[in-house]
Amino acid sequence: MDSQNRTSESSGPDLRREGKEKAVVEEATVPVKLDIEHAEVKDDPRKWSKTRKYIIVAMISAASMIAGLGANIYNPAISNIEADLHATPSQLSLTLSLFILIQGGFPLIWSSVSEIQGRKTVYLASIALCMVGCIVAATSKTISVLIGMRCLQAAGSSAVISIGAATLADIYEPSERGTMMGIYYCAPLLGPSLGPILGGVLTQGFNWRATFWFLAIFTGLCTISFAFFRDTFRRERSLTYQTVLKRVLTQEAKKAAAEGARQSDMEEARGKSNEEAGDGDVEARAALPASETPAAVKEVRLSLKDVNPIGPMLRVLYRRNNVVILFASGEPVCVESITYTASRTLANKYHYDALDTGLVLLAYGVGCLLGSVLGGRYSDHVFRKLKARDGGKSQPEARTLTMVPMLFFPPSVVAYGWVSYIVDANVGRSSSAVASNSFFRGVSAFVATEVAVPLQDSIGDGGLYSLWGGLTLISELLILLVWWKGGQWREKAIAGEVRRSG
Repeated sequence: MDSQNRTSESSGPDLRREGKEKAVVEEATVPVKLDIEHAEVKDDPRKWSKTRKYIIVAMISAASMIAGLGANIYNPAISNIEADLHATPSQLSLTLSLFILIQGGFPLIWSSVSEIQGRKTVYLASIALCMVGCIVAATSKTISVLIGMRCLQAAGSSAVISIGAATLADIYEPSERGTMMGIYYCAPLLGPSLGPILGGVLTQGFNWRATFWFLAIFTGLCTISFAFFRDTFRRERSLTYQTVLKRVLTQEAKKAAAEGARQSDMEEARGKSNEEAGDGDVEARAALPASETPAAVKEVRLSLKDVNPIGPMLRVLYRRNNVVILFASGEPVCVESITYTASRTLANKYHYDALDTGLVLLAYGVGCLLGSVLGGRYSDHVFRKLKARDGGKSQPEARTLTMVPMLFFPPSVVAYGWVSYIVDANVGRSSSAVASNSFFRGVSAFVATEVAVPLQDSIGDGGLYSLWGGLTLISELLILLVWWKGGQWREKAIAGEVRRSG
């Protein structure tokens, strides 16, 4: 009995010490933000004036046009490039397909860098990189150099694709994003149609190199404008930062608990009783470092390991609703195929010159423009209406209802919808989510452009465009599936993430 009593008495301080250490850890992790979307930040971008916000939208819209122009501006000059650089059709096809592939994949890197350096640094570095690629492409003497510089242009122009949508999420509330997404996407959607017209005019007036000199000047002006850009990124609203913050706080709490236990052991060694060792002094000593934790955490900086793009992408893909909407968003890949093959058909079969081909493709761009603006406003209208119906609780899946008419309109009508949805459905991961969307579309578009000409030659224009019509139908069904089951999938995934994070 005596030995049992001594054992229980000796284990008592250990149990109390473990309880205190656990309490310190729990107390230290309290400051982590739960509502990242509305976390308090200094100089909140959402409280900026409307004028400043409109200027930001105009800046990123203009910069986002680089991607669309860069992909298509030289289409009317393909025959000129082929003759001047002694290139084969397959080599010329690579200048487009590799451009699209890299433009789709590189946003994963840019979005990660923006988590460390902010939006402004990424805008300046990426657009300047694109400008260098345009200048070297304009002076290239071989098709190999042109292909390489097209890859460089793609890498530089891709940043705005993901960071632009994330910037809008920085400055606008969810109920306003649909309209602004529609306005923002006017430029990149119009770019593929304006590109051939500009390319036709420049090629006929000068030569094919003038198309890249034009892009060099345009990207230079965008770079200058972003020198005056006021950064919108706030780390408190970044899920990546909050995850790192929680880890650091937990580490600080463990250190505090260990220090408290060590001090307690030292007091016991001096001959203090168990009651004295369990006094409030130990809690005070353990709590002291915890109270200082917020000050120590002020200098928390993210590393490249923290912003590894693969992790956020996998977390985005972990949610079933995201996977389905990504497959649906791959539908606009037919745009790249149609514009490329249409240019080829109009030139070879109907003997259209570069300018006439560009004018034909302009009709598509005008439809994109109208669909983006009107669709964005309608998306916000439906979002607010359903939010009011549900007692002020918003559901990202509400936006998918506005995408049903996609069977009757160009893909641009619904482009705003899935981008707005994937931003709303991934709070704190907007840039990673949009980058994943861009990556998926880039890979899909790469495959589409590589198989476009062989398919066109084998099954003709009718068969090729019927194929794209079938893909549109599949996308429609997937979007309806997200509207039906997306909310359940998203909430289940969030609950799983909470359990895994402890």
